[in-house]
Amino acid sequence: MTTIHYQQQQIDRIPEGMSIKNPIGPEYATILTGPALQFIKLLHERFEARRRSALDFRKQVQQNIDHGIMPSFSRQTAVIRESEWKCSNIPDDLKDRCVEITGPVERKMIINALNSGAKVFMADFEDSNSPGWDNTIQGQINLRDAINKTISYTNENGKSYELNQTIATLMVRPRGWHMTDKHISINHEPVSGSLLDFGLYFFHNAKQLIANGSGPYFYLPKLENYREARLWDDVFVFAQNYLGIPHGTIKATVLIETILTPFQLHEILWELRDHSAGLNCGRWDYIFSFIKKFRKVPGYIFPERSQVTMTVPFMRAYTQLVIKTCHKRGVHAIGGMAAQIPIKSNLEANETALGKVRADKLREVKDGHDGTWVAHPGLVPVALNVFDEYMTEANQILSKTREDFYCTEADLLKLPEGTITEEGLRLNINVGILYIESWLRGNGAAALYNLMEDAATAEISRTQVWQWLRSNAKLVDGRTINQSLYEDLRDCEINKIREYVGSNAYASGKFPEAIALFNKLVVQEEFTEFLTTPAYELID
Repeated sequence: MTTIHYQQQQIDRIPEGMSIKNPIGPEYATILTGPALQFIKLLHERFEARRRSALDFRKQVQQNIDHGIMPSFSRQTAVIRESEWKCSNIPDDLKDRCVEITGPVERKMIINALNSGAKVFMADFEDSNSPGWDNTIQGQINLRDAINKTISYTNENGKSYELNQTIATLMVRPRGWHMTDKHISINHEPVSGSLLDFGLYFFHNAKQLIANGSGPYFYLPKLENYREARLWDDVFVFAQNYLGIPHGTIKATVLIETILTPFQLHEILWELRDHSAGLNCGRWDYIFSFIKKFRKVPGYIFPERSQVTMTVPFMRAYTQLVIKTCHKRGVHAIGGMAAQIPIKSNLEANETALGKVRADKLREVKDGHDGTWVAHPGLVPVALNVFDEYMTEANQILSKTREDFYCTEADLLKLPEGTITEEGLRLNINVGILYIESWLRGNGAAALYNLMEDAATAEISRTQVWQWLRSNAKLVDGRTINQSLYEDLRDCEINKIREYVGSNAYASGKFPEAIALFNKLVVQEEFTEFLTTPAYELID
């Protein structure tokens, strides 16, 4: 009787027109409260039509590119780029962001990341999180408990984890505008994943964050133009007014991870100027976006992904342009991810990996970045040492304006040189399948071959195979990448995967589903914008 009565209480609290497909137990009910759900409903009613319009505009831009109209700096917004203005002041706890760590909203991960010694922890509902019902709502519980300083975790061996006295500043990345959440609908429409993740977190935690001396800080993923930044800004204004907190309390850093956004950096910052905390260079998604957006442009065939490093011209151009733009507008320019994982079993291999991290961070700090990303707590000291040595102040906003750097449209669109090897094709197939399988099991941050991978790696992998098949690209040995070659290598890599994970893990995993999805994504004629969209239908 108690359970039935409790469930009826939850149903009574759900706003009119809203449907929740999954069970709401006592713990989840502390997040899915009536007032919180009413806030989500208001966000949906006010902004859903604009979200859909933004996605329609993306399709129009893609059609233009398919017909040869390449991205450029717009004359219509030249006055914003050329005039003098600054974004609003940066909060004290965001002034020093020299090392940021990222990871999913899993309970142990949150504790370890906040305790890692990094200046900022970006808790991720997006690319490193598989957005099943439990991951989504439990993630909100975990963040609430962290903000209230009540979070703890005990593993199966009895080891306990609790927060240190000094912890990183918390930022949250909601899902991108393209994602909906199938678990909650309003008037038979699925709610936006962006608005759900943002709304629940903001509603429950904004005032407590302010009381803690911090604030509701966000990372905004997958933006493609300044109109989408304006949409987020309007969401922020509405949300602050709704809770009665001061305008500009919310701060957001935009990930520059689509090939279209470098042409609109000033415009994006302008739209968010009262709420901006700068820009970040999202490396892997940026490469994915470059391949995806120009997939039908003649001659735009990318070499294998291992050859597309941060030193190739188009990557150098956009990262330095981000620095110059951010510093002109008075905000942070955050560098990219070091995905390496410490290799405890092999000291020589570990030192080689750490050397790559040091070189990467040295280039960033010398270029003028104000901070950088790492994926593992073991890399925090490595990155900190580099930035502490070469960045003597909290940031480089005033000291490295990069007036020496000039960037053209051609610089941003320059195709990287390189080749395609059988090994590179095999790696794309292998890692693509492995990551999708991990995602389908609910793990969006997968440790593969001593790297911490998220969805962006799988996106690059499957997109490259799709493009190479469509264009009859050549391997360096002269063979054409066709259906027959792909199938032979795919079957061989499946056998390797079985050996890599072990027969028991293979049998109990989601490999049949992952293989089928990867195969469909690369052989079908039409390109799927995001692999997480069809993959989402395969999880609870």
